[in-house]
Amino acid sequence: MSEATALDTPLGIICGGGSIPLTVADSVIKSGRKVVLFPVAGWADASAFSNYRHHWVNVGQLGRFYRLAAAEGIRDLVFVGTVLRPAINKIRLDWKTVSSFPRIVSAFRGGDDHLLTGIGRLMEDEGFRLIGAQEVAPQILMTEGSIGTRQPGDGDLNDIARGLEVLSALGQSDVGQAVVVADGHVLALEAAEGTDRMVARVSELRRIGRVKTPPGVGVLVKAPKKSQDRRFDLPTVGPETVEAAARAELAGVAIVAGAAIIVDPQRVARAADVAGIFVVGIPAGTSA
Repeated sequence: MSEATALDTPLGIICGGGSIPLTVADSVIKSGRKVVLFPVAGWADASAFSNYRHHWVNVGQLGRFYRLAAAEGIRDLVFVGTVLRPAINKIRLDWKTVSSFPRIVSAFRGGDDHLLTGIGRLMEDEGFRLIGAQEVAPQILMTEGSIGTRQPGDGDLNDIARGLEVLSALGQSDVGQAVVVADGHVLALEAAEGTDRMVARVSELRRIGRVKTPPGVGVLVKAPKKSQDRRFDLPTVGPETVEAAARAELAGVAIVAGAAIIVDPQRVARAADVAGIFVVGIPAGTSA
């Protein structure tokens, strides 16, 4: 399919949780292209899609999704939004999914990036073209520099560099996209619980006296994995992330510019200023 022909067809958006799928949809609609949304039950907000053409799908319903997408004339797909890794024995399988089950099991035997890439390949084999949300809505990406009025100090920059070093090492094992570092000491690494719950652990560690650095020291650092397929699951920061960092009494939040999603930048800036913390986009390749 030529690029011109592709743009004449609707864009399918497979929607996880949060508001970013709608931000992407609105951006595409403003560009003049139609969209059809496929919110995933259990992930997406049930009340968010009434103003958009959409079809609900369940995890494991590949056959239903393929039929709906074909009926809509969709060839291009975007995955975006918060996803929860399902237990493989809880997936509601249709016959198309059953026929692909060996490949799905193989995809589950790895980290989240391995899983999403494996599912994406199944869809590519059906003739779909998978593209990154940032390709159709580039304004969702974090830019370099601070959002809000606060700036990181020298100690914060050292913590950021240390966090990037740790994430680079972990990323080779497809583990996590976030770390909290305070005064060079790693306080928490992101695992299956997600960023906000990881940061909540830091709050609890402070409460019970396990964190010895004073309030206002420490940075939440988020970065994509080194070999990550950037069509899926880019690191994301939103107002809730800032509020969690403030409750953990951190100095701020740092994410890699051009490789991470910022949700509602104006609200992020307001939340950061109210909390007295910084949110900064750092250049890719930043080191100590």
